Order: sequence, then C-alpha cells, then structure tokens
Amino acid sequence: MPVIGFLSSRSPGEAAAIIAAFRQGLAETGYVEGQNLAIESRWAEGHYDRLPALAADLVGRKVGMIAATGGPVPVRAAKSATSTIPIVFTTGDDPVATDLVTSLARPGGNLTGFSILVGELLPKRLELLSELVPRGGVFALLANPNPANTERDIRDAQGSGARQEGAAPPPEGQH
Repeated sequence: MPVIGFLSSRSPGEAAAIIAAFRQGLAETGYVEGQNLAIESRWAEGHYDRLPALAADLVGRKVGMIAATGGPVPVRAAKSATSTIPIVFTTGDDPVATDLVTSLARPGGNLTGFSILVGELLPKRLELLSELVPRGGVFALLANPNPANTERDIRDAQGSGARQEGAAPPPEGQH
C-alpha cells in the first residue's frame, strides 16, 4: 500500500479543512485512506523547530511522497531531509524568492507545488482598506509568528503604507 507523508507547521484542528480537501482530492483520483493508501501525518503545532525531526521521521518511514503545508518552513525541512522523495507543497510565498525551487516553470529537484502569493497581495489589501476607510490613519497588522514570513510581512506592510501616504489620491470615480 502506498504511503504519503503529510508534514505541517499547524495542528490537526487548524488544518482540518485542508486535510478534508486533501483526502477528497485523493478520493477523486481513486485513493482512499485505509483502503488503498496510508497517510502518515506529522504536526509541528506551531513549533517550527520540530519540523526537521518530523520530516526526518517521514523519510525514515520510507514514504512515497511528502505533502508539505503551512508555509516555507515545513517545505524547507522536507527538502533538507531528502533529495529523492518527491515533495509536493503549498505556500503563500513566492517559492522562487524563498529559494524552494529554481523556477516556477521548471522547479528542479524533487519539489513541486503551488503558491497563492499571499505576501504579494498585501499591498493591494492595504490599498483596498485605505479606500474603505479613507480617514483611518493607522492600521494594525496581525501576523502569524512564522519566522519565515513575519519580518517580510511587516516590512512589506510598512513599505506599502509609506507608498500609500505619498501617493496622490486617484481621480474621482477611479479606484
């Protein structure tokens, strides 16, 4: 029976919807956990320092592939643990900029996946927020303390805010 390793920086409760979608996608392609597929899940539960050992454990169990989710940190942990087991990832970051893959068109190595480019959307979110609350001079940013994202998110938010302040307002009716 094939075995998939599932590695996440989150807890099972936080990732319940992701796991449900993962299992549904597998079922749609004919793979049902417990019938013709086993899934070995490893959860860091927000303790990013646990990820290298969790990834190494999956590699030691000789899984056929690793699905890594919860940002670039679990993907890096899996990438460091093996150069031969295929790794499929999801991330909110640019996988090229975070040095997970060589390029989007040709990721290279044993990694492939997709990104929802969360960080790249931050300036647009701030722009929309500024339009919705034009007199809101200060906005707060709540961030996951993920060490790979927080510094960049704060820097991007501050840079975007500075650009917003210095920019001329759009012409009436154009937003």
